[in-house]
Amino acid sequence: MAQRPARNALDPRQPHAFLIEEERAESGEIVRVATVFLTNRGCPWRCVMCDLWRNTLPDANPPGAIPEQIDYALDRLGPARQIKLYNSGSFFDRGAIPETDHAAIAQRLRPFERVVVECHPALIGESCARFSKMLAAPEDSGKGAGPALEVAMGLETAHPEVLARLNKRMTLEGFASAADFLRRNNIALRVFILVKPPFLDEKDALVWVKRSIDFAFDCDAAVVSLIPTRFGNGALEALAESGQFSPPKLRTLEEATAYGVGLGRGRVFADLWDLEKFSDCPACFAARRARLHEMNLSQTITPFIHCEECV
Repeated sequence: MAQRPARNALDPRQPHAFLIEEERAESGEIVRVATVFLTNRGCPWRCVMCDLWRNTLPDANPPGAIPEQIDYALDRLGPARQIKLYNSGSFFDRGAIPETDHAAIAQRLRPFERVVVECHPALIGESCARFSKMLAAPEDSGKGAGPALEVAMGLETAHPEVLARLNKRMTLEGFASAADFLRRNNIALRVFILVKPPFLDEKDALVWVKRSIDFAFDCDAAVVSLIPTRFGNGALEALAESGQFSPPKLRTLEEATAYGVGLGRGRVFADLWDLEKFSDCPACFAARRARLHEMNLSQTITPFIHCEECV
């Protein structure tokens, strides 16, 4: 906590960001997805690698603020078939999003085919199942069953010792138990995995990201999202000074993505945000980014980019 710089100043009545992105759906179609980054209180967990707290509030939102934020974003975004609501914490944290707001939120989400929210495994439970049922349109509306719910959980890594050192306050057994609850309630699972978390060198990082992908699919994940571990929260900078962290090489992300896609067990997406920070070679970066983007959309392995400048 002492390593953290200041939070960004935010309006509790507006999301701090929103955008339209394209993603490959379970059907194989490429669909437009509205992604809304809700302004919310800081997460009660203090994970070593997390920088999401930079766009959070020191205190909880007033009731009704989250539905208002969703309205604000949807009024300014174009049409989309799916929606992601990310709140820099856990959607089912009652201190973050009051359950009294769930019905109003569900009402706004019914036009979408799929709703993705994020949550810590420790908070997966009956409130999640209730919200899934709220998304269904009323029986007399004639509008069908409503959108499917998908919950994104951060596994981070299947390396048990590294996971403990990340201060996630979660075990692999706890993650698997939460995933089983989602499965039994017909709720899809999306899993976030860190590419090269602190405390691993480049070689071991690739070994363990592959094992983490395997573990996620063993938990019946529909989607695995691979996130290169980034500087920006203070703690990782301190770990770098002591030789316990360095960002992953772009090649490590590429090999991990190819491995996951090659399994054919579910969709695997490489996170491309700020991707240039992981490249050492401007000559081939654009082509390598384009390759990862194509793999995200096609879910097929395309040839690695060979560059004479960085051989």
